[in-house]
Amino acid sequence: QVQLVESGGGLVQAGGSLRLSCAASGLTFRLSAMGWFRQAPGKEREFVGGISWNGGITNYLDSVKGRFTISRDNAKSTVYLQMNSLKPEDTATYYCAAARSLWVVPGTEAAYDYWGQGTQVTVSS
Repeated sequence: QVQLVESGGGLVQAGGSLRLSCAASGLTFRLSAMGWFRQAPGKEREFVGGISWNGGITNYLDSVKGRFTISRDNAKSTVYLQMNSLKPEDTATYYCAAARSLWVVPGTEAAYDYWGQGTQVTVSS
């Protein structure tokens, strides 16, 4: 059974930082592309960023480029989302997802096979 468990969410002031983690089990993590998505109240879920199986390829939503960094530790089957210079508009539930893909980092929900339960990030102004 595949499980993706996010952690690290919370309440932070604008300009602050948070690091989200997503621990995976039950899948061949090292052969999976990993993505982070977010969904704010009343909005559709959107792709935040993703990373290829070996970390060699990363993609980001334009509005988070330069502020967010995705990394992974295949030995720990964990992917991270470092979020700096947070803004109130970053407030959302953040989800990690896994795709059975090596070199392509998908940017659409449909391409991902497994999902975590989400962790809430709230940025106060």
